[in-house]
This record gives sequence, C-alpha cells and structure tokens, in this order.
Amino acid sequence: MQLKEKHDEIIKKSHERCIEYGIEKERVSPKKILKGYQVSENIDKNKELIRVAEPFMSILYNFLEGSGFFIILTDREGCILNLVGDKEVIEASQKLNMVVGAYMDEKSIGTNAMGTAIKEDSPIQISAKEHFITAYHRWTCSAAPIHNEEGNVIGTLNLTGSSNLVHPHTLGLVAAAVKSIENQMQSESIQNKLTEAYSYLNTIMESISTGIFAVDDKGHIKLINKNACDMLGVAEDNILGRPIKEAFINFKELVKLIEQKKNIQDEEIIISRKSKRERYNMNIYSIDLEGRENVGFVITLKEIQNVINLVNKYTGMTARYTFDNIVGQSSQIRKIIEYSRHISDSPSTVLIQGESGTGKEVLAQAIHNNSSRRNCGFVAINCGAIPKNLIESELFGYDDGAFTGAKKGGHPGKFELANGGTLFLDEIGEMPLDMQVNLLRVLQEGTVTRVGGEKCIPVNVRIIAATNKDLKKEIEKGTFRRDLYYRLSVIPIELPPLRERREDIVFLMEHFLEIKAAKLNKEIPEVDSEIYSKFLNYDWPGNIRELENFVENIVNMEGKFSKEIMIQDKNENEEIAAAVENTSTISDNIYLCSLEELEKKAIITCLDKFRGNISKTSKTLGISRNTLYQKMKKYKIKDC
Repeated sequence: MQLKEKHDEIIKKSHERCIEYGIEKERVSPKKILKGYQVSENIDKNKELIRVAEPFMSILYNFLEGSGFFIILTDREGCILNLVGDKEVIEASQKLNMVVGAYMDEKSIGTNAMGTAIKEDSPIQISAKEHFITAYHRWTCSAAPIHNEEGNVIGTLNLTGSSNLVHPHTLGLVAAAVKSIENQMQSESIQNKLTEAYSYLNTIMESISTGIFAVDDKGHIKLINKNACDMLGVAEDNILGRPIKEAFINFKELVKLIEQKKNIQDEEIIISRKSKRERYNMNIYSIDLEGRENVGFVITLKEIQNVINLVNKYTGMTARYTFDNIVGQSSQIRKIIEYSRHISDSPSTVLIQGESGTGKEVLAQAIHNNSSRRNCGFVAINCGAIPKNLIESELFGYDDGAFTGAKKGGHPGKFELANGGTLFLDEIGEMPLDMQVNLLRVLQEGTVTRVGGEKCIPVNVRIIAATNKDLKKEIEKGTFRRDLYYRLSVIPIELPPLRERREDIVFLMEHFLEIKAAKLNKEIPEVDSEIYSKFLNYDWPGNIRELENFVENIVNMEGKFSKEIMIQDKNENEEIAAAVENTSTISDNIYLCSLEELEKKAIITCLDKFRGNISKTSKTLGISRNTLYQKMKKYKIKDC
C-alpha cells in the first residue's frame, strides 16, 4: 500500500472511531481536562519524561521561534504536560482549551496527530480537514510517540502550526526530536544501571573482610577496597591510577608476585608495616575478556589470623569456662580464684599443678576468658596423648612435602592456631626431652619454624601449662629440663585435691545434680543421707572428675546408687589396707603354683577375709565387680 493510501486509511478509521465515541464536529474543547491538584499529580507522575524532553523542546523552539508553530508534550494517554511556542499561537490554542491537563486523545477531542499517533503507535501528520472537529481545521499537527526501553508508549511530542504551513519535513523534525529524547532516556537508564551495579559492587567489596584490589595490564591500580587500604596502610585517593611500583613501594615481595602476571592460589606472604609483621593469604586471578587474555589482575589478601580465629571458633578451640564455673567456698579455692583473676591479663607463663581431675583445664580456660585474649583462640594439646614422633608437627606444624603423608600445602601447628590467644599445654611433664628444647626456643624467640620449612613465623601466644607430676622431682630424675621449668613456672598455681577441701564436696555435689538432671532430662533426685555421708568420708582419688561421674550415676538411678565399686568409708579403707598388708606375711610356698591357681587362691582368701563382701574384695584385688564375678564363675567359686 502506498504511503498516501495508508495515511488516508488511518484518517478514515480514526473518523469512524470518533463517530463511535460520539465526538461532535462542532466541539471546541476537549471532553476531559484535569483541574487543580489533578494537574500537579499528573505532572509529578511524568516528571522524568518532562525532565528529559524539556531541553529538546527548547532546542526545537529555538529553531522554530517566530515561525507560528508551538510544541506540545503529552503523556501516554494524550494529556498535555507542557507547551512551548510563540505568544500569539499559545494564546490562540488556549482559547480552544489546549492547556496543561487537557486530554488530546481521540475519545476527548477526535482525530488529531497526538491522539492518533498514540492509537496507531506511529508518527503521523494531520492537517486541516483531516482533523475530525471543525475548530482544528485551521491547524497542521505533526506528532510522534515516545517509547521507553521496553518499547511501550509513554507520551508524544507534537508540533502544531497554521494549516498553510504544512510540510512533510515537519514530521521528520518531530521524529528526530523524539528519537533524541528516547536515546537520552536509554542513555540515562544505562548510566543508572551502571551506577547501581557499581554501587552493588562497591558495597559488596566493602562488606567483606578480605582486602581486594585490581590492576590493569600496565600495572596501574584501578580499584581497591577499604580493607586492602587498611592492610597496606595506604589511602585510596593517593594510589588509584598509580603504578603498583610507586603505590606499594614498601611492599616489594607483593609487587614482585603481581608483576609475574600469573594466577596464584593461597600463597602465604608476610607484610611488614610500622615494625609490625603480619601474615596474609594471597590469591591472584587474571581478568580475561572475550578475545583478550590477562587484561588485568584481581588480588585478594586475607589476614591469616582472621582465618585461624574462624577455624578455632568452629572447631571447638575456644574457652567455655569462666571463674563463675568454678564451684567451691573453701578458703583454698577462693584464694586461687582471686589470685588467678589478678594474673589473668599478664602475658607471663602459668604453670598449674595438681592431681588428675582437680580442674586444671577449667582454671586455664577461666584465666583466658578473663584476659584481653578472650576473643582469640584457646588451643589445648595433651602432651602425653600424642606419639613422640608427631608432637613436633602438632605443635609447630609442617610444610608441604615435609614427610610422607603430609597434607599438600602444609599444615599450621598449635602455636600458629593459638596466635593472639592462649596455648594450653596439658600433661607438660610427659613431653619428650628433645621437644622440651624446641619449646624453650619458641618461648624465648617468639617465632616457630614448621617441620621441613625454613620460614620463621612470628607468634604471640600466652602459655598455660599443667601437670599432675612433681616437676622438681622430674628434674632430679633427669626427665624434665630445669631451664624450661623456670620458664614455665613464672606464675605457679597449685590446685588442692578434693580430699583437702571437703567443705566443697556438698557444693559440687549439688551443682552436678542440677547439671546432670538437665543433661539427662530428669528431675533433681532426693539423695539419701547415707550417700551424702559416704561422699563426705571418701577420699576421692579421682577428685572432681570422679565425683561428677558418681553424681551422674545417682541422677540416672533417680537418687539411688548403682556403682559396682561402692564407696568405702574411712574404716572400710583401713580394713582393706590391713588385709592387703597381711598378705605380705603369707608363706612364700603360696606362690609355688600356676598363675591361675594363685589368682583363684587370692579371690578365695579375700572373700573369706571380708565375709563374702564383693565390693571390698574387688577393691582389694583392684578389679571391677563384673570382673570378679566372671573369675568366680570361671574358678567355680561360690559366694560366701
């Protein structure tokens, strides 16, 4: 179809719609005109369109000034948002109520360029009698729809003048202006998206604890976050755009690794700043664009200490107990708590001595939690539970390939994991002599060297050691170094056994009754006075740990007592001791038999001595009741 025929067809259909809408040819004003606050609301709703379009309307008017044309901007429904033109033409349009707030759509005022352009979603020029109403026959109008990024009509731009000024170039002028408006809106949208993306990226970069910066292929710094600035002691404004050699002049090792232009995974690097040496985990990732490789690099720095703190947090290398968890009212325990509080923030080494089960680790944790190191790790290692050939790598770590079976990349030792916090060396008396030398060196120098490695790693660790041995006697026997003892016992603490603080037994018992009842989801049981009496008269060789286990048994049995080895009071203990002592007077002839026969005779003798009391017999023989019953069955010994 020819353009003229297509145009005529559009006008014909528009006129048919106007008849259908009931538009009178004699109509002068639009049917719908906004008033008062409605005008303000509509302008506010379309403020972005107005803001973008107004500069182009001004440019267009500067070109047409004095020509008898005026420019109209409408919204997507054809409501006038703005008019620009010569005074006389504007006044003439106002007489026809072509004002801001008036609707120029076909339903309101019939066939016209603005309304029909919206209806057809196409630029159009309508002149003279092509307008449906007679009042507009004096005009020629050229309008084009304005589209957003999604292609939806959001308004129109219209150029109106006297019908004798009709010219096809007028529509081209309007269409060009509309294209410029659409391009400007698209450009702003892209810019807004870029700004938003940058804002997201910047927020993400600033929110993570890792230091991040990027360099281009020339080695110039293009981007850096605050954490990286803090780690390197630089200001963002001073280094952006500068070559890394100039920006990081004090960090030669870092610059050297970046200049290699290679991807690096988990490289450990030490950065010295203001006489402080910090260890970092560094990664370098190349930036590859389509068709181009290594156009730049992203470098990440992560403080190894932060990683260690996180590992400690989620692997249980933290202290749970405080001084409030230490139960007791005896003068001994109150003095120890007061003394320990006083020395808790000192960096000096602490040596806690006491029998097994007296609460040495609980006290160590309480000291840690009362110190300024509480937010760093509390790392415990039992020196007596680790094989001698592994204790060095456990304490000091090892490098990649240090020995067969070593983890790839190496492994940090307990000193590194405890950096900034506390290292608890339990059973220090069991440490081999050769390891004591290495431990002494670390305590003196404040650095560790991994097994198979050469790099000295600085560590800031507070040592708390514990032992149930008399280290002075161990020194005399030659199993413990005197110089290490003096180094460890700067602050000595002696924990008394439970038998020397009997007034605390009731407090501990009630405490454990409550704890165990909650753990086992049971009611706190009523405990028989006889059991209390036995508890108070027992010597507790296993100390608090033994008491805790007995109480758990009582809670399980709801106040009764089912332990196979019953607690003997002092008289019973003395009776057993006497029985054992009497065995030393037995004739040597008793041993002239097999081991099984000797064992059978020992069981029978004890059962006779204690009138068949299984508990006393098993206690004397040093075996459990179950084991005793098994042996009695084996040897066919009947209960007395």
